Amino acid sequence: MNKEEIKALNIKFKDSSPEELLQFFLKEYPSKIAFATSFGAEDQVITHMITKVDKTAEIFMLDTGRHFPETYDVMHKTEARYKIKIKAYFPDARDVEKMVNTYGINLFYDNVEHRKMCCQIRKTDSLMRAIKNLDAWITGLRSAQSVTRIDLDKVMWDEANGLLKINPLINWSEADVWDYIKKNNVPYNTLHDKGYASIGCQPCTRAIAEGEDVRAGRWWWENPETKECGLHKR
Repeated sequence: MNKEEIKALNIKFKDSSPEELLQFFLKEYPSKIAFATSFGAEDQVITHMITKVDKTAEIFMLDTGRHFPETYDVMHKTEARYKIKIKAYFPDARDVEKMVNTYGINLFYDNVEHRKMCCQIRKTDSLMRAIKNLDAWITGLRSAQSVTRIDLDKVMWDEANGLLKINPLINWSEADVWDYIKKNNVPYNTLHDKGYASIGCQPCTRAIAEGEDVRAGRWWWENPETKECGLHKR
């Protein structure tokens, strides 16, 4: 798909709801599209929307081996609630062993390079396998989440991975997300009730104080400009 076609799609869906956007792409790419969930609030909203359109649509997660127990709990509850199976992708055990044996179990605290190495091995490499045969993938990105996401569109060409990236909630506020969750009784990660706004791996996530940026609890020892794991390269 070229730039003009993508531009036309963004114009077409400019004022459309996330449900309308998802319905279009789930029908356009029935076996070549998947949703990547990390079980955060946004992702739970999208899972709820997807299951209303097509319960057979592929939903996958990247199991890094360092997730919170609460994350696995909400995965279990989500599968039970919607009667679906979420596919898990795990990192290569040999790569993890080599990294840990060379740099230590918590290498990500040492410097940005080591943290990105850990993200690459535990997450990004798994993503490459998950999207290898896809034409499009759906994400829970929102522009308000961080300075690295402020200029994203609903429909984008993912140059790094060679496929379309669909961002149904890109223009939603945090309030929009929680209003939807409460209205539809969507299961969510209980860590959100304890001040965790954005939830990733346990060692790299902390609760935030009132008024802090929503991504302040992710890799809090780094500058905001580096706070991406590599899944959403620009």
